Parts: sequence; C-alpha cells; structure tokens
Amino acid sequence: MEKFDVIVVGGGPAGLAVAYPLAKAGVKVAVIERGNFSGSKNVMGGVLYRQPTEEVFGEFWKEAPVERPVIEQNYWVLTKDAALKGGFRSQRFGIEPYNCFTVFRARFDKWMAEKTLQAGALIITETVVEDVLRKDGRICGVRTGRPEGDLACDVVVAADGVNSLLAKDAGLKPDWKANEAAVAVKEIISLPAEEIEKRFGLNPGEGATIELYGDATSCLMGTAFIYTNRDSLSVGVGAVCSDLLEANISPNDMLEHLKAHPAVAPLIAGGEVREYLAHLIPEGGFDKMPPLYTDGMVVVGDAAGMVNSLHREGSNLATTSGKCAAEAILRALEWKDFSAKSLARYEQLLRDSYVLRDMEKYRRAPRFFETHPELFTLYPEIGQYAGEVFLSVDGVSKKQKQWQIIRHVLGRRPIWKLASDAWAAWRGLY
Repeated sequence: MEKFDVIVVGGGPAGLAVAYPLAKAGVKVAVIERGNFSGSKNVMGGVLYRQPTEEVFGEFWKEAPVERPVIEQNYWVLTKDAALKGGFRSQRFGIEPYNCFTVFRARFDKWMAEKTLQAGALIITETVVEDVLRKDGRICGVRTGRPEGDLACDVVVAADGVNSLLAKDAGLKPDWKANEAAVAVKEIISLPAEEIEKRFGLNPGEGATIELYGDATSCLMGTAFIYTNRDSLSVGVGAVCSDLLEANISPNDMLEHLKAHPAVAPLIAGGEVREYLAHLIPEGGFDKMPPLYTDGMVVVGDAAGMVNSLHREGSNLATTSGKCAAEAILRALEWKDFSAKSLARYEQLLRDSYVLRDMEKYRRAPRFFETHPELFTLYPEIGQYAGEVFLSVDGVSKKQKQWQIIRHVLGRRPIWKLASDAWAAWRGLY
C-alpha cells in the first residue's frame, strides 16, 4: 500500500489550497479528484476574490484564466413587474491589485491544479474515494474504487464538497436536511463583449455583478445572479431545497421565470445558451458545521459548510480554510503528531481569520430568513408601492404622498409587526 504524507480528497479551491503550499514545502501529497480534471465537476456562481487566492497562489491574475475584474456590484429586489435597485461602483476595483474577478471554475480550477502539479503534488483523476481507512482508531488513509486502491497517509483532508462522504464516513457529519442545502442552477449565455459593456455601462474589460432577490427566486428563500464574463453572462438562481419541495417548483422553472422578468430580459436578449450547470450549496450556517478535525483528518471548504450566503462568499472561505489546514498539517508533520489535539491548530487558525468570525456573526441568519418569508414577498411589494406613489407627479403633494405610503404600510403590516421584524433582523444579521 503506497504511503503519502497527506491525501487531499477533492480538487477544488479548498483542496488545492491545501495541496499547493504543502507540495511547495516538500511534503509528499496526493490529490484525488473524481472528475477527469480538476474543475470538470466544480460549479459556483462565478466570482472569485483576489486577496484570499493571492495568499496561496501569489499574483495569479497575471497568468490565470480570469474573465473580468468586477468594478460594480448591484443588488436588486424584484416584484412581478418592478425592481428596487441599489449598488456600488468604484474604478479602484478595476486596477491592480483588484478586488474580485468573474471566472469559470472548469478553467480556473484546472489552472490551480497545474500549479499544484508543478509544485510536486501527485494528482489522481477519475477516482472515487469510497471510505477512510483506520488503524488503532485513527484515520490513516483512504480506500478508492480502483483495484488495489488503498492509499495510506498521515493526514486525510476532506475537501469533497457539500455532500462530503468522507466527513460522514469519519463520523463527523450526518446526512444534511432539506433546509440545510440549496440547489443552484445557471446558464452561460453568449453575447459579444461590446454588447455586454453597452448593456451594463462598462468600459472594455470591466465587469459587473447583479444579485437579485424576491420574485427573482419565485419568492422562495434564495438568491439569483447575473455576472459578466468576457463574451458571455452567467445567469443563475438557487433556493433552499425544502422551499423548492414545498412549492413544487423545479430549479429550471425558477431560472426561466427569472430570465423572463422585464428587468432581466433586456440584459440577456439575443444571447445564446452555451452551457447549463447545477450545484448543491451548504446553507446550514455556523450551527450546522461539523467538527473540523479528528485523529488523522481535517475538513475544509464546502465539506465543512463554509459558505457565507449573505455576502455571496464561498470560494474565498474554502481557499482560506485550505491555507489554514496546510499550516496546521505542516506543524503536525514537524511534530509527527497527527492526533486531534495536534490538528486542533487548524480550527484555531480559522478562528484567528475572518472565516469563523464571519460564519459565527451570521449564525442566526438562516433561521431568520426561514421564519420571515415576507422578506421575499410582502416587503418588495411595499417597496414597489412606495416608489410608484412617491415618484409619480400627479398633482398630489409630497407630504400627502408620504402619509399615503405610511397608511399603506401599516395596512399591510401593523406597527408591532414592523418592530418585531426589525428586531429579528437586528438579531439575525448584526
């Protein structure tokens, strides 16, 4: 049975962020990827943040296959036939060192894997890990689906995504429930670069994003998005699985509903669908995260539920968790101690970073959104009414319009309910 220092299961941002620095440090590390190359089965909305990735791979944007640096981020709340809009634009985001980029995972993950291979790691593709191996109660390797496919190691890294079989096999993670994960689908819609820049008000090479809520997700708990690539748009939508089941709506139906909205349709008009993708996203938040380590194993990225949905952050948390895991593993290798006590340094490094601080900050958010469906229905409708009344010039004074709006709001939502919602939002989001 071949022996490695570290075996990483999963060739996404989390797994490769572990393997790359370890390989550079001379550690004998293998990455096992079930796809025919890293990125072939990996999906995300398409925004990659610069700083966490730079900490692992250096000034990657100078050679990696990125699409556009994002200079403008927009937030739209949709009703059936209106859009309440807000956003931020800064030209500073369009110059080095940049803030974030749109990317295609199939291209970017493949590039990261090539860098990891060049650093000295072994990457094994088209291979499924079926179980962990144990010796004296400690995890000491993995069993693959290949003949004579048992591989030994000092530390296993579970980077195998939201439905992590390794974390389950290690007894760290139960099966997820329908309200703890979301299904997201997206299409890549081809458009000429010049047309994208015209429609989104961009200079050549610049990018923009739009996050959409309310009617964009058929009023279910979830989000939708439109991201600009070089010569295409990434258009997608996702919702919590339990809401989809209860509403009896398919993710594809939600996507078609989004694309037909009068605020969205002009942005994608004339585009040709080039690709369709789907992905599961962990939505349980901090309280549903599994233990992050045990004897001989650590759990990183989506496998550990590290997604901050409120801020559209997942790949950056995955990359930083991989970096922290690599640091903890290097010390464990130095001490030749692979016990849970030794690997606990991984969690401490995460607590010292933004990852667990942000996850803990929003630990109440999933429950808040789950118990306040009016955020996706009633409040957008109130916003539409207020906008139409206040912005109409019809001989009615602005003071009269203000009282008209107040009476409408209180007629739809009593003042004690408004106060209760505000308090719940404060507790859930602050």
